[in-house]
Amino acid sequence: MVSSLKEQYERQGFVVVPNLIPPAHLEALEGASERAIARTRSGNWPHRRTVGRQFPPYGDGDPDSWGVQHVMHPDLGEPAFARWYTSDALVHVVQELLGCDKDDLQMELFNMLINPTSNTFALRWHRDDVREDATEDEEREALGVWHHGIQWNTALREDSCLFVVPGSHKEPRTPAQRAHSSTLDPPTDPLAMPGAIRVTLHPGETVFYNNNILHCATYDAKTPRITLHACMGEVRGGSQRARNILQHGLQWMKEPRFAETLDGRGRKMLERIVRFQEDVNGDVGYSLSN
Repeated sequence: MVSSLKEQYERQGFVVVPNLIPPAHLEALEGASERAIARTRSGNWPHRRTVGRQFPPYGDGDPDSWGVQHVMHPDLGEPAFARWYTSDALVHVVQELLGCDKDDLQMELFNMLINPTSNTFALRWHRDDVREDATEDEEREALGVWHHGIQWNTALREDSCLFVVPGSHKEPRTPAQRAHSSTLDPPTDPLAMPGAIRVTLHPGETVFYNNNILHCATYDAKTPRITLHACMGEVRGGSQRARNILQHGLQWMKEPRFAETLDGRGRKMLERIVRFQEDVNGDVGYSLSN
């Protein structure tokens, strides 16, 4: 029987779930997040999302940042992130929504979305692994492929940055939607997109979403944002997930010192992503244009 959570996720392309950060993890995650943000803003953490670049590669063209990359990296020295990424509450929901066994899960990305300090801007409407200039047939074909993974945002502060078009993970854009999403220009009003809604998360809430849902986000320098932004896959996805995941640069995951920071579940998930990387030959390129 399909659970109501999974049914909602499959129907609308996203679902909000509360209370996935156990009290024992919350204080550690808060502290780790604050320290990681401080290092990034001071220039002491090079892996960041740079203002002026919406997608990888992010470069270093602006000192202001809207994200912290690779928060499980051993050089950051914050094990609280990996402990939560492999926690029971989170993993069980991922399994339910993907419909897979725990032994099929592979570790993927864990980053953090933050407010810039000097710039207010929006990211353009997009699907994470379908280009903006895809034809209707190309879009339909891409959406018909199940990529065996799931993405999520977990808010540590109230977060109203995300806008989505429910159900758009299953259907090509209408002509009216294409008019709002076929260029590299960000929206002046995200709610002008036909069918768009704003997703508001209260602290501790998580939105799980299909990353090929039509979505965008706004960033306000005056509104604090600390949102854990991650994804997890399962081995049935195979090479279909390669570009969308490996474009972020995960070679550091192969270092033995990273495995030493993980629990038993985490090490098994890591083994699967390392095998995944080794099975992919050549440059995967990038999903989207800046």
